[in-house]
Amino acid sequence: MRVNGQVVTVLGTRVDPETDDVAVDGRSLEPDGPRIYIALNKPAGYVSSCRHTGKRLVVDLVDIGRRIFPVGRLDEDSEGLLIMTNDGPLHNRLSHPSFDHEKEYDVTVAAPLTDRALREMATGVLLEGRRTRPATVRRLGSRRFRITLQEGRNRQIRRMVAHTGNTVTALRRIRFANIRLGNLAPGRWRYLTPAEKRELLKMR
Repeated sequence: MRVNGQVVTVLGTRVDPETDDVAVDGRSLEPDGPRIYIALNKPAGYVSSCRHTGKRLVVDLVDIGRRIFPVGRLDEDSEGLLIMTNDGPLHNRLSHPSFDHEKEYDVTVAAPLTDRALREMATGVLLEGRRTRPATVRRLGSRRFRITLQEGRNRQIRRMVAHTGNTVTALRRIRFANIRLGNLAPGRWRYLTPAEKRELLKMR
């Protein structure tokens, strides 16, 4: 048996059949029922988790009577696009740090942005002794910019902005790989279109 591509050698290893890719004799075990793919506009104040005592959960915003889970995370204070699915292999593929999918964010900061700060974030800054990967950064105003990342460290954009001496006041993800947030209202969700789903599934 393999779990997320790794051979299991320890008896009693625990797996979650909903989120883990479990394969026996080279064949993945499929969840009951059809695969579900949803785009959600996460509002601020919700956590990207299926379980968290005392917190509002993103899974509670999608009441479809089936267990689904978020791909990747947005911190509680952030908002924007989350992909929700019950496709374990896709979840693990898109969540793995080696996968170079793009994520695009609209960011507002407290103080006016300097050109130097934007260049630093574009070329990479040191976080905990490791430089962030080059990013695409575009100014939208004196205190607003867009940034496209191909990595996803914990609270990365907030920490990058802090490195330049500024503070994030609003952060919204507007694109995840080929899926765009568009005009989806906060707290609302939609099923992915067939074209979006086909493109996303190429990444499995």
